Amino acid sequence: MRRLFFAVLTVLLFVLSCQTVPITGRQQLSIVPSGTLMSMSFNEYSDFMKKHEVITGTPEAQMISRVGRRVQHAVEQYFSRQNMSDHLTGYKWEFNLVKDDAVNAWCMPGGKVVVYTGILPVAAGEDGLAVVMGHEISHAIAEHGNERMSQGLVTQMGGVALSVALAEKSKETHDLFMTAFGVGSQVGILLPYSRIQESEADRLGLIFMAMAGYDPREAVSFWKRMAAGKKGASPPAFLSTHPADGKRIADIEKLLPEAMGYYQK
Repeated sequence: MRRLFFAVLTVLLFVLSCQTVPITGRQQLSIVPSGTLMSMSFNEYSDFMKKHEVITGTPEAQMISRVGRRVQHAVEQYFSRQNMSDHLTGYKWEFNLVKDDAVNAWCMPGGKVVVYTGILPVAAGEDGLAVVMGHEISHAIAEHGNERMSQGLVTQMGGVALSVALAEKSKETHDLFMTAFGVGSQVGILLPYSRIQESEADRLGLIFMAMAGYDPREAVSFWKRMAAGKKGASPPAFLSTHPADGKRIADIEKLLPEAMGYYQK
């Protein structure tokens, strides 16, 4: 009976609170107001940065900033062409390198991007880094974190309003936010990205990195390196929400002709 209740509740919330993913047109559940989510993002990001060692001034840090700005410009250019620039209202882009051995990266709402030092050897250069950053930025642009947090509010908190969750279950809400946006070295256990979300992020990420002047064909090599990293030890945190397997790589290869249409060196 309880399961039926949540199923009905989820359907009702989806009907009443759905929005359209930019570019792909997919309908998604969104019960978290964008303004509230943006405010939470900036607060959580500020708190995270105070607790972690941010690397500045090094060639690696400069590369993070350079790649990030180029992908940002590509995103803004794409949305301008589609007359959708208002979708980026409130964005305050930042690109930072954090010292952490975890093979991970993420982007919070509002363009707050963090790359961990642990993923740099796998990126193996700017084109590989553009794969990572383009993919993570695409998750944010497509509001996948909002979607996952909305799903979490339904399944884990019984569909309570975010204001109630913040007031009465602040720790649970904080943990839900951090998991929804893949922050930390242990991610994706509670709310892994769906195949649909991953496919959207792959497609958009390839387009954005190509528009930024990075070769989208590098995505195949990057995901092969990620897959190789799965063998032996525990899989990298990045793979908890980003499964790298033969099918995924084959799907990316099918997306390359579209992406190459945007590529200019």
